[in-house]
Amino acid sequence: MPTNDKIDLEFDKNHLWHPYTSTSAPLPCYPVVSARGCELELEDGTLLVDGMSSWWAAIHGYNVPSLNQAASQQLSEMSHVMFGGITHKPATELGKKLLSLLPAQLNKLFLADSGSVAVEVAMKMALQYWLGKGITGKTRFLSFNRGYHGDTLGAMSVCDPETGMHSLFEGILAKQLFATPPLNVTQGPYHSSQLNELQSKLVDHHHEIAAVIIEPLVQGAGGMRIYHAEALSDIRALCDEYGVLLIFDEIATGFGRTGSMFAFEQAPDNSAIPDIITLGKAMTGGYLTLAATICSDKVAKGVCASEAGVFMHGPTFMANPLACSIANASLDILISGEWRAQVESIERQLVDELECCRALDAVVDVRVKGAIGVVETKEPVNVAEIQAYFVEKGVWIRPFGTRVYIMPPFVISKEQLNLLTSSIYEALAAGIGLTA
Repeated sequence: MPTNDKIDLEFDKNHLWHPYTSTSAPLPCYPVVSARGCELELEDGTLLVDGMSSWWAAIHGYNVPSLNQAASQQLSEMSHVMFGGITHKPATELGKKLLSLLPAQLNKLFLADSGSVAVEVAMKMALQYWLGKGITGKTRFLSFNRGYHGDTLGAMSVCDPETGMHSLFEGILAKQLFATPPLNVTQGPYHSSQLNELQSKLVDHHHEIAAVIIEPLVQGAGGMRIYHAEALSDIRALCDEYGVLLIFDEIATGFGRTGSMFAFEQAPDNSAIPDIITLGKAMTGGYLTLAATICSDKVAKGVCASEAGVFMHGPTFMANPLACSIANASLDILISGEWRAQVESIERQLVDELECCRALDAVVDVRVKGAIGVVETKEPVNVAEIQAYFVEKGVWIRPFGTRVYIMPPFVISKEQLNLLTSSIYEALAAGIGLTA
């Protein structure tokens, strides 16, 4: 490759700010020049099996022919038009497909432009709903400790306030309420008493709580915690009992990642349908940013009964036609149904191949849900050190804190997945990236 075609890593290091990275002492960056299937190609020709699906999003892998075609065809027609006073087929078709996958109660759809914005939209919907009912005191949210809902200010306020990624801003964020989440699945069976603190907060504060907002089944970036589906039914019942809305943040868990199309579907007897749900990440198969906030008629009518008479939100790139077209193609792949067998196979292999990590001195827990595998260590890992080892082994795994985890594309082969799981075991067995 000619020198002038190389990625300028020095410029990147000195001027481009990467996620959760210091500009004073930035983590190493690896130059990717292409991606296909489940592999990333580095500038020097090294191929890395992707264990992250580009942060949960690239569920079909990379360079997917049908998604490429959808993007190309839409580019030849229009890449973007404002959604104010204008509509288009990619948006209406996407709306039909999304609603066909959800319970009939969820039928009002707001197409946002990122996961964090979708959460902001959901929170604003809840606040405006109560204002529309003439109730002005319900202005707070109740969430679980160890949760993560995004990086914008409203979303940050319902993330874990002490040990979470945004604890630095705790003093300036809206003061929300938090309760202990249900036990990890590996800590024992579920009992409703695990929600005692949530119920106590509802008893004491329901008059000021607009909604409970949680990540169903899997708490993502706040700790990669996995809890029992039965809890969702009890949370739904508690919200009904104490008169608050229920928001499920399925930005990370939606579109098959946990083994069902949406995580809330795993609650017994379809007993945990939320009032509002947020979706994103995998919706476009990782091609473009797009998200959705979907609510019930009840919520929509309440919002529009408020003083404004309309919902007070309107992103510039809302319902972007290019993103909607790709999302339609991505959903077509999911609707075909092959993902179910793929995720079941991934789950079985993750259970079989990660369990050996539990015996390592550095490891405190191993847990698996659908196409998610988590190995939790006693101490935070040195990301730069362990990631360099992973690259040397030919895999891309991005740990954070004490969690070394993978959520591979659904199309990954058994051999590729084995390379990911064996690399995790070998790194931790050898003490790579572990504090002495």
